[in-house]
Amino acid sequence: MPKTSWIKRLALLLSFSVPTANAVKAEPVTLGQKAPDFELKTEEGKNFRLSSRQGTWTVLYFYPKADTPGCTKQACAYRDAIKKIRDENAEVYGISTDTVAAIDAFHKKHHLSFTLLADDTGAVTESYGVKMPLVNLAKRWTFIVDPQGVIRDINTDVDPASDADNVASRIRTLKQ
Repeated sequence: MPKTSWIKRLALLLSFSVPTANAVKAEPVTLGQKAPDFELKTEEGKNFRLSSRQGTWTVLYFYPKADTPGCTKQACAYRDAIKKIRDENAEVYGISTDTVAAIDAFHKKHHLSFTLLADDTGAVTESYGVKMPLVNLAKRWTFIVDPQGVIRDINTDVDPASDADNVASRIRTLKQ
């Protein structure tokens, strides 16, 4: 094999695995913008489309990895506070880059009473601007989407233990 051919092949391979200064990076969504629509699989393998939530409040919380300490604490806090959130006519959806099998096991293990969504390609995580650099994991961010599909609140400094209670009171305030 000629030397230039080998070098070109190596350069091509590296261009796919190493980010460059010219790489396109998704910007985080902003308050007041329409929430990017998406379709993902639930922990049960069913299709979920965000646009099907028109007319009701929606909480999208992104978390890094199922069944890790912080993510478990956050999911269990949502499970324990779900009545307060539903009393505000809202529903919760947890999103991670885990597979359907991983979120199903996590959902069952902790008896979660809300839907988890598998973004195993990271496309939705990236479209919301919460994908961690260099890895296919989500940052821990929470979005509140109003009944018209507009992002009304973004929390980028999430405390896993108190996120659910904060969401319930924040929705109550936003409705006033």
